[in-house]
Amino acid sequence: MKLGFVSAILDGWSFEEMIDTAARLGYACVEVACWPAGKAERRYAGVSHIDVGRVLEDEEYAHHVLDYSRSKGVEISALAFYPNTMDGNPDKRAANIGHLKTVIRASAKLGINLVTTFIGRDQAKTVEENLETVKEVWQPLLQLAEELDVKIAIENCPMLFGPDQWPGGQNLMTTPAIWRKVFKILPSDHLGINYDPSHFVWQMVDYIRPLYEFRSRIFHVHYKDIKLYPEKLRDVGVMAYPLDFMSPKLPGLGDVDWGRYVSALTDIGYDGFTCIEVEDKAFEGSREKVLESLRLSKHYIEQFVI
Repeated sequence: MKLGFVSAILDGWSFEEMIDTAARLGYACVEVACWPAGKAERRYAGVSHIDVGRVLEDEEYAHHVLDYSRSKGVEISALAFYPNTMDGNPDKRAANIGHLKTVIRASAKLGINLVTTFIGRDQAKTVEENLETVKEVWQPLLQLAEELDVKIAIENCPMLFGPDQWPGGQNLMTTPAIWRKVFKILPSDHLGINYDPSHFVWQMVDYIRPLYEFRSRIFHVHYKDIKLYPEKLRDVGVMAYPLDFMSPKLPGLGDVDWGRYVSALTDIGYDGFTCIEVEDKAFEGSREKVLESLRLSKHYIEQFVI
């Protein structure tokens, strides 16, 4: 397995600075954030270390992206863009789909052939209503991905944290039960999972067992931890905003059993990209804190990943 990190945490770093950082810290790969230009609507969004539109238009720039990362010994695991492609606002939905198509095309042109993203969700509609929308929105996207031989890995984050995403969250593919339904609706072998155990912890879902059932669908893996606060959960209950009873942490500082997790990955023969995702507020506020989060995370995870 190759160990890397999600580049979104290096907001404000240039592409070259980001790659240099990965090389200096000894990371083998990076999942590169590729958001469109503009103001971010939430934390860790809006970061762009590769201009995907320019990749398609500027051959010299596309070659530079590949040549620079190769010269530093850092592989690009995937191009990352995590929007809501089923947003209830038609204009936002169209813009998100349009940029995702550009990301898919850029991934093919760069020879990366993997995109990490969300499937999206109209947060005001039921699961059943959203499942009806999945086919309409995603069949054309998957047709493009298949034509270009690009795999799409959907992260299992519910995108439900506070009142802005209430009541349903902004990403439908949150549990194994829903995965089965989506894969039945969209049977493409180019659609898979970017597996993050932390999101299952606060949903009270087993984060080990699905690895075995969905082994052929796991295209990419995240290392992020979640810490539950039982005393808060007892006070607010599971119907509260999730951030009222949990918080994202660096690997090893939360409730994921990383030994069991990595052991299961080896059981299923996973030997692909595994990327640390830093969203721990305790390590924000300065470049040095961010760099320390990447140092600490790598040191911890290397106990398990060889």
